[in-house]
Amino acid sequence: MSKQAQQVETLFCHETDRGYLVVARRNGQRQFRAVLELKETSAGPRPGRYLLKEGSSEKPRSPDEFVELARGANRIRISQQTSPEAREELKEMLAGYQLDAKAVRTCRYCANSGRYSPINGETAVDAGEEYICPDCATKELERELSFRGDLTGAAQDRLEDLLLEVQDLERITNLLKGRLDPDLTKFDEISANVEDVETVPVDSLDLHPGIQNLLEPRFDELLPVQSLAVQNGLLDGDDQLVVSATATGKTLVGEMTGIDRVLNGRGKLLFLVPLVALANQKHEDFEEEYSDLVNVTIRVGASRVRDDGNRFDPNADVIVGTYEGIDHALRTGRDLGDIGTVVIDEVHTLQEQERGHRLDGLISRLKYYCEERAKRRTEYGGAQWVYLSATVGNPRDLAGALEANLVEFEERPVALERHVTFADGREKPNIENKLVKREFDRESSKGYHGQTIIFTNSRRRCHEISRKLEYNSAPYHAGLDYGRRKQVERMFAEQELAAVVTTAALAAGVDFPASQVVFDSLAMGIEWLSVQEFHQMLGRAGRPDYHDRGKVYVLVEPDGSYHNSMEMSEDEVAFKLLKGEMEDVRTRYDESAAVEETLANITVGGKAAKRLNDRMIGDVPTKHALGKLLEYEFIDGFSPTRLGRVITTHFLAPDEAFKMVDGIRKEKHPYHIVADLELHGEDE
Repeated sequence: MSKQAQQVETLFCHETDRGYLVVARRNGQRQFRAVLELKETSAGPRPGRYLLKEGSSEKPRSPDEFVELARGANRIRISQQTSPEAREELKEMLAGYQLDAKAVRTCRYCANSGRYSPINGETAVDAGEEYICPDCATKELERELSFRGDLTGAAQDRLEDLLLEVQDLERITNLLKGRLDPDLTKFDEISANVEDVETVPVDSLDLHPGIQNLLEPRFDELLPVQSLAVQNGLLDGDDQLVVSATATGKTLVGEMTGIDRVLNGRGKLLFLVPLVALANQKHEDFEEEYSDLVNVTIRVGASRVRDDGNRFDPNADVIVGTYEGIDHALRTGRDLGDIGTVVIDEVHTLQEQERGHRLDGLISRLKYYCEERAKRRTEYGGAQWVYLSATVGNPRDLAGALEANLVEFEERPVALERHVTFADGREKPNIENKLVKREFDRESSKGYHGQTIIFTNSRRRCHEISRKLEYNSAPYHAGLDYGRRKQVERMFAEQELAAVVTTAALAAGVDFPASQVVFDSLAMGIEWLSVQEFHQMLGRAGRPDYHDRGKVYVLVEPDGSYHNSMEMSEDEVAFKLLKGEMEDVRTRYDESAAVEETLANITVGGKAAKRLNDRMIGDVPTKHALGKLLEYEFIDGFSPTRLGRVITTHFLAPDEAFKMVDGIRKEKHPYHIVADLELHGEDE
């Protein structure tokens, strides 16, 4: 024992129900533990029973061994959590042997487990009635998390980092109960940044008097992104890829050159968007802004099966359309007239698995149409292409692939706070209600109430959340009729609604000037959002003409998902999206997509189909696709068969169409054919 005593650096004493727990430490490691009981003598308190702890057993030792141990220690420390009476008793006992002890603040949890953990103002974590060390606080947090579902690594790391930062266990656990503490929920802030761009005076533009006279009373100068476009050859007819955040004015880039070319007799304007709701709004905007100068029509995908020409005038000066609507016109041989300008809005759709290859094919087919038209009309001169996007991970590469000048404007007009908090699906509407109320009750320096867009993953959930919000709100999704959607848009614009609850599918859609975006879900249907989609959606928070700053709240369900096919949980996805880099926009082709686009290109271009395939953004295995089309009997040479034409005009995936045809030929019951298609989808 004397050898052990000489090696002790710190002797730590902590009060227990049985007396005092004694811990001997050297080089930061525990050497042994013992239990000491004191007895009263005529000379004062002295060591009584002394028990050495070995595992779960205790071995009696001579009390003199404790005295020898104490004399050999470099320092003696008493836990400050020890009662004042007990501290005085220990000090008096030690003084009887000319030994001194200092009371130190320690972690009681550690002390009860026989560990010596001094804490100070920099390391102590408030655990309610006492302060504990960071290690014990982290274990307590992990214990709390285990009751609420297992958080995966990134989410747990986030909470543990916050715990060490604020040193308050209760504040952190309150985040798991849906409490909104902005100082804790705040993940980061994207600062406002202003690029120094030499703006172009509107009166210096050499536009047709019709559009020039329309713009001059409204603006003295073009906005920066519009000025950059003009400086990069917009009005000289150069093709452009314009990448700029929401609400920076990039849409006018396409409108300005398109209307100018219409009025100068250089072909009509084709303005293409991915969604019917967005096409409806854009059609209405064009009618309102330019109806005195041009006539406007709309062509959306809803009319592609029942092609009755409803509302669509192919001879109009301006055609607003969905990608599918215009592609259907091309696949069915409709005459769209001389096209002078094509604006592709939301061009990052090229990367989407379902729609990307169709947009890629549409661009190639439409370019072919315009080039063939230009050959017959030399005075028309072909079309100018303007591609618009708020979010592109590889803008330079994409501009090169599209053979367009890159106009990139990275300004963020207002700062954007991004917050993360944790809640299960049942708690989320209550949190959303608090967020909506808090935001609407604030008024910006521009005099506008804060309004919220809540993104969720289903139409049913839109209605469910909207019903639970106390302030005036409305669901908004593609399942509502046109009149109701327009009513919601008007009410939001006039600040009659505190919030709209919409599906993630409409993230790229209608223009709601919101100050706050709340993610009720990080899924679109049963698929997790991509980084690009996430940024597209959160970018709708904060407008420079309305708000002082934007706010984004991501509500995360620990260990949550929306379908058993989803590999990650919502907390994993949240931090992947918040920390992830924007995906590159690339179109990838599997066999089905390659066959579908090759069939559409044959339908539109005949023998030129290989040329159409070669100019597409993605790599299309043309020979393999042609072989499959011949095998399926969808083509005869470089012409679609009757069956192939039906398939391409109805946008059917060729491999699924083949299974349908094969089932019909084998006289299978329709239910069996549907079952085969479902199984085919699962195999994919």
